Amino acid sequence: MMPDIQDKVVVITGASSGLGEATARLLAARGAKVFLGARREENLKRITGEIGESAGYGVVDVTDRAGVKAFVEAARARCGRIDVLINNAGLMAIAPMSATHVDEWDRMIDINIKGVLYGIAAALPVFEEQGSGHFINISSVAGVKVFSPGGTVYSGTKFAVRAISEGLRHEVGGKIRVTTISPGVVDTELKQGTSHSEAAEGVHALYEIAIPADSVARAIAFAVEQPTNVDVNEIVLRPTVQEF
Repeated sequence: MMPDIQDKVVVITGASSGLGEATARLLAARGAKVFLGARREENLKRITGEIGESAGYGVVDVTDRAGVKAFVEAARARCGRIDVLINNAGLMAIAPMSATHVDEWDRMIDINIKGVLYGIAAALPVFEEQGSGHFINISSVAGVKVFSPGGTVYSGTKFAVRAISEGLRHEVGGKIRVTTISPGVVDTELKQGTSHSEAAEGVHALYEIAIPADSVARAIAFAVEQPTNVDVNEIVLRPTVQEF
């Protein structure tokens, strides 16, 4: 029942930079075994090399259902179990609806919603077999209040993450924990996902107030380290000066 991170096996998607990288480094420093996933293998090699023997990695695209399953299986094969899955991979493409960037809408749905579902589908049977586990799904303050104009579809995907997380908690709670983390403006590569030039200017101006990625990593660590009878369901955090 004691709070602990030591020796927990934590699997993280979107771990080649930003929140995923910061979280991997922090949890490993606190004694966890981490298994990182992303598309950019060169980044994964560098990060795991710097963390040391407690870190492993697998190249994965979260839009590939079979690939996500293989990634989770590889983590389990390496570490013997999985205690936490952090569904962190995400895309933020900000543009007015009138721009009809349908390809970007599809991409956000594939990564932000289906990527989370594929992670759940891969890890849930493992958690059920173990009789324990912890899903941590990364949403956004844009999943609490619609970010518009420009972020309407992005907000839709992040509202979906919160809804899926709450439904999952209700269905599998008891031995399996579910946490939604909803950050505000954080200094990561997320701001680079916008191709609409005018919207991109606004995004980069907003990100001048960004807080460091390790701010979110500490919130994740707080949820992970709780005793097994405590399920932290949602954490919303943002820069103190962020109005939205």
